Amino acid sequence: MRTLNRELTEIPIDRLRRRRSSKWARYPADVLPAWVAEMDFPLAKPVKLALAEAVQLDDCGYAAPGALGLAEAFAEFAEERMDWSIDPQAVCPSSDVVGAIAAVLRAIAEPGERIVLNTPVYPPFFALIEELGCELAEAPLLAGELDPEAIEQRFAEGAVALILCSPHNPTGGVPSREQLATIADAAARHGAWVLADEIHAPLALPGARHVPFLTVSEAAAERGIAFCSASKTFNVAGLHCAEIVTASEEAAKVVGRLPVSATHCDHLGVLASVAAFHDGRPWLDDVIAVLDHNRTLLAELLAEHLAEAGYSPPRAGYLAWLDLRALDLGEDPSQAILEQGKVALSSGPSFGRRGAGFARLNIGTSPALVEEAVERIARVARRG
Repeated sequence: MRTLNRELTEIPIDRLRRRRSSKWARYPADVLPAWVAEMDFPLAKPVKLALAEAVQLDDCGYAAPGALGLAEAFAEFAEERMDWSIDPQAVCPSSDVVGAIAAVLRAIAEPGERIVLNTPVYPPFFALIEELGCELAEAPLLAGELDPEAIEQRFAEGAVALILCSPHNPTGGVPSREQLATIADAAARHGAWVLADEIHAPLALPGARHVPFLTVSEAAAERGIAFCSASKTFNVAGLHCAEIVTASEEAAKVVGRLPVSATHCDHLGVLASVAAFHDGRPWLDDVIAVLDHNRTLLAELLAEHLAEAGYSPPRAGYLAWLDLRALDLGEDPSQAILEQGKVALSSGPSFGRRGAGFARLNIGTSPALVEEAVERIARVARRG
């Protein structure tokens, strides 16, 4: 077993409360924040050094991702971590994954056309579809897994694209190559696109392996566009740098039509991403070891303190999807848990109607804070 890095497991709470990001600034100091997808771990040292050097040099101008080798750094990282061979020329920079997906949807979908989501799923996708004037077509998860038959049915009914969350948020599921290939074939048959949000891909945990969508078949390469970023993996979401990846001429033409605003990124984000992709891999190995520990710890704590809760340990990432329906805390248990237990979780219903009775817990923190969160939630359950 890998020895856990103490810098990642012993994080002083007073230091965390000095942070000014949304996670730590949104709620009063008596609330333990375990909601938004932001880890509490210290940044990787190469990232810190790159950012510190830029500030020291007063280097906070416009981004030059080509000159700094962002595409090459990501391609090298993807080859090593995910066995994914990428042509750097097929990597386009962008500010963030959701914004990039929105820009691509504007290029491929007309108002009123249908977009498929595998619900429950990442809340901003619902807002994005509404903002574009498109309609939601649900293909719900089946026992926590993708349902390729339901996805094909939505394509057959006229849906023009699927936003594929892989690994899945909030469940932490990792689709198999066979599932992805089936979805790619269905998209090709019906002339639909698959927009693969793979932002959590490098955080596949022991026992799972992420399969990049564009690699599963010729159909996937033709009908897919992937969206990646260092933001979740290396905890630099505030620096606004992402990558749009294509593997076919048709997909490259779609990306080539995007407005300049969709292919702009943050200079500090490029510097941090390049440093992370080149030199942050040992840190990432340490993070994955802690996340593996925490997902098992959470199962043990729930069994001891909150046996009524349903929980399947995530196979990727640091988000735990909790079934709290047996606690009788209403459709949105996060409200009672916040008010009575002073723990901020992500609201289950925000992930779609199939999230009623659920809540999402962030375990990207110290084991001590995972334990504190469960104990607080259990006290609320006992009051009920």
